[in-house]
Order: sequence, then structure tokens, then C-alpha cells
Amino acid sequence: MATNKLALLLLALSLSLLASVALGRQSQTRLSRAQQCRFNQLTRSQPSRRIESEGGVTDVWDENEDQFQCAGVAPLRNILQPNSLSLPNFHPAPRLVYIERGQGLLGVNFPGCAETFQSQQSSSEGGREREQGRGPSGQDQHQKIRRIRRGDIVALPSGVAHWCFNDGDEELVAVSITDLNNEANQLDQHLRAYYLAGGPQKHGRQGEQGPENFQNIMRGFDEELLAEAFNVDREIVRKMQRQDDRGLIVKVREGMGVIRPDEREEEEEGEWGRRSNGIEETWCTMRLHHNVDDRREAEVYSREGGRLNVVNRNKLPILRYMDLSAEKGHLFPNALYTPHWSINSHSIVYVTRGEGQVQIADHRGQSVMNDRVSRGDMFVVPQYYAATIKAQSNGIEWVSFKTNGLPMRSPVAGYTSVLRAMPLQVISNSYQISPGEAQNLKYNRGRETVLASPRRS
Repeated sequence: MATNKLALLLLALSLSLLASVALGRQSQTRLSRAQQCRFNQLTRSQPSRRIESEGGVTDVWDENEDQFQCAGVAPLRNILQPNSLSLPNFHPAPRLVYIERGQGLLGVNFPGCAETFQSQQSSSEGGREREQGRGPSGQDQHQKIRRIRRGDIVALPSGVAHWCFNDGDEELVAVSITDLNNEANQLDQHLRAYYLAGGPQKHGRQGEQGPENFQNIMRGFDEELLAEAFNVDREIVRKMQRQDDRGLIVKVREGMGVIRPDEREEEEEGEWGRRSNGIEETWCTMRLHHNVDDRREAEVYSREGGRLNVVNRNKLPILRYMDLSAEKGHLFPNALYTPHWSINSHSIVYVTRGEGQVQIADHRGQSVMNDRVSRGDMFVVPQYYAATIKAQSNGIEWVSFKTNGLPMRSPVAGYTSVLRAMPLQVISNSYQISPGEAQNLKYNRGRETVLASPRRS
């Protein structure tokens, strides 16, 4: 009996110690993040580094900027020239991509999933080849390949190898953020991409965010070991490991013959995906992209103000595993995205067209940003910071990446605002204004929500 009591006491002490350690780690994490989000100024940001490749360029923002450290993300932009291939790679944190321009083919290879796309073959020949553990001679089989287009939000889970081919007539521009704070990433807070081929020339200091963080992992293995692993000649392995000047995006010289449905079948599949509720989806067949430019799917629409389209975990169920989402905003000339704050996410905003005036205020009542932004600029709106955007004479469009799969906002002005929900006497006494002035403050925007039309004089 005494032995049992002692064992229970030791177990209780052990659990208490583990809980204390866990709470200590959580406290350290909270303190670290709080320190990262202490700044006096936010600024519009442009890429700090460019990696030139044979078939395009990779623009990388400085992940050490205070605003990106606060949000825990690393932004980058890939520009693929026509007939160019972004080489296969994987990364330790989930990535959310917006296709700013162009179209192409995307391959995402889920481990453990079958190669369900197969070229035509005779059943007897195919059976013999499969029994021998080989694909049919001269034929091919692979996992599903997806068509991506301008306006698509594309989800790339952590650790999943992927590649992209630009088969269009114009550049394919893909802007993305990698969520380094995501629990899937158990490494440090630095952007890495593990390439299965290619890779730029190494240069720069150790640990610096540069081409050395985008290298071919095959070069790290012994040549003879790889030849044995793949059961191929060593000459093939030498080609896999060789250092060349093509970089991360290469020109395709012999064409890209891949197995995929025709355009009409893909459109029908896309329509089915929009009608589904996500229950029918499995890991191997999950939809990975959703177009955010469709006006019919706008969550917020104003004839004179603009529109907001949101892609969250309800529209794209894979985002529930990644805990990310995106919002596409379009303000008409001189319209206003009224002051608001985000309840459960940071917002990483990338301007895709036009110009606007951005103002952001912190908890001290200080203005941390009051700047004009234009196409190509990126900035962060931290969680709970109040922000507003006013379009200039040519309007403005942007995409905002959110660090939550189901983001929530709280507007200050408009039909669904916090002031609209308060009694007049609370507003009157809070601002020391008359009941009539409180009435104007509360109701002058009518039924407009977060998008306000230009004020008429």
C-alpha cells in the first residue's frame, strides 16, 4: 500500500514538473513573440534579394524585418518565364500562394498516395511490368497535376514536394508567404527550401538568407550510395548531383508531356469542388486551390465601395490543416476600407494594382504607419492593430495572407461596427459629444459595412 502511494506521489510530481516545463516554454514563446511585435514604425517593403535563374527569378523579402518577425512569416515571389519549370522542392512550413499573373501546371506529390494518372497501355503488358515493380516501358504514371490560373490561392502543405510549369504565353507570377511559426515547423525561424534538383551557386555568409538556403539535397549523399538506392548507373547520379548555372527555375527544351484531363473536364471538376462541402475530400484528392477573383463569391460587396473575397477553411478545407487563409480586396477610386482590427490573425498585405493610403495605429494610440502604397509593396498589419486603407484616384487591389484558417475582423465604423452596437449614451459620454452628434457618428454610414463609398461634399 505504501509503495503504491509513493508511486502515485512520484507520478504526480513528474506530471507537475512536466506541466511546469511546458508552461515555462509557452511563457518564453509568448515573451519572445511579444518582443518581436514591439516596434514604433511599420513600412512598405520590397524584396531585398533576387536569385537569378535560367527560366526566371526568385525575389525574397528580408525575413528579419521586424514586421515579418512579428507575423512569423517569410514572403517570396517566383516569376516563371513561358516554357519554364520551377524545380521540385519541399519546405518545413506550410506555404500559401497567390497567382498574380499567368497560368501553369502544378504538381504536388503527397507521400503514401497512389499514382492515379496513367497513360494508356495494354492490360497484359501493364500487369507484367507491375509484377516486376516497374512502370510500363515507354509509359508514365504519376500523381494528379492541377491547372492554376491568375487569381488562384494555392495551398502547399509542409514537407510535400511540388513543382510548377509555365505552359502559357506570359510570365507566371506567384507571390507567397511561408508560415514559419506554424507548429509543423520544428526547425528555427529561417526560410528554407529543400530542392531535389538544380540549385543556384553558393555564396554569402553562413546562416545568411541567400542561395545557400535553396540547395539540391542530392549533393549531400555519397555517389555510390545513391546509385545503389535508385539501382541506376553512377553516371545518372552524377547528373542528379551536378552543380550548374541554371538555378531554381529552368527552361524546358524537350517539351512537357504529362497526363492530365482536358480543359472541359477540369472545369467540371472545379464546379464540383465549389459545390462540395469538404466531407467528400481525402488527403490524396484534396483541392489545393480556389480562385479569389470571382466576383460572385464576394463576402462583402458595395456598388460604390468595392468588394472583399475570402478563401478560408470553409471554402478550401485543406486550410484547416495549415491554419492559414487569404483575402482579396478591391477598392474603387477614393473608396475606404474602414478602420478595423483582426481578432485572431496577423495580415500580410501585398498590393497587386493601384495605389492607396494606409494608416495603422497601435495600442498606445500611436500611428505606426501612414504611407502611400502601390503595386509590389508588402506590409504587415499585426493582430489587434487598427488599420484602414483609402484608395487613390485609380483604385487599389491587394491580397492579404492571414495566419488563421478562419479569420475574424471587428470594424470601427459602418453597419456592423462596434460603435453601431453601442447605446447612444455610451458614445455620447465616451467622446463628450451631444446625443445628436452621437446619432450621426453611429448612423451616418447607413447600411454600409467595412467598405465605404467616397464621402460626398
